[in-house]
Amino acid sequence: MTTETMLSTYAYRLKLVREREVPYHTGSTNTPEIAAQIIRNHIDHADREMFTVLALDARNNVIGISTISIGNLDSAIVHPREVLKFAILANAASIILAHNHPSGEVSPSSEDYTLTSRLIQAADIIGIDVLDHLILGGEQALYSFKRSGNLRKPSAS
Repeated sequence: MTTETMLSTYAYRLKLVREREVPYHTGSTNTPEIAAQIIRNHIDHADREMFTVLALDARNNVIGISTISIGNLDSAIVHPREVLKFAILANAASIILAHNHPSGEVSPSSEDYTLTSRLIQAADIIGIDVLDHLILGGEQALYSFKRSGNLRKPSAS
């Protein structure tokens, strides 16, 4: 005679939780400067590197912003899973990636190029467009991967 063991699991419900309002210029985020201002209002002169994602709807209107990682003076650990989790929960059509360089210098590092490429590839797989990756520095300094021609979309196979 055999005895069956009853197993169970948990049912989960995922939802976004609003933490606070972040003021910004109304309208579409159609320039890196507009997106950068929204992000600057969110990270507010951080003394360590912070990686954020701006989620946008199909018309490039802002849905929300989320801090994905808070690092140290010169790095932050960022994984595609964490970036895309927010984008999916926000029902984003596209995203703008951003992080600050507390040093004030906005030139991308080799790690910034590698991460950008990896995030674009991962987002492409699930149908979310990466519109730009911004690096914010001191005194309104700004680097846009798109404007600089360094936002490479995955090539079709």
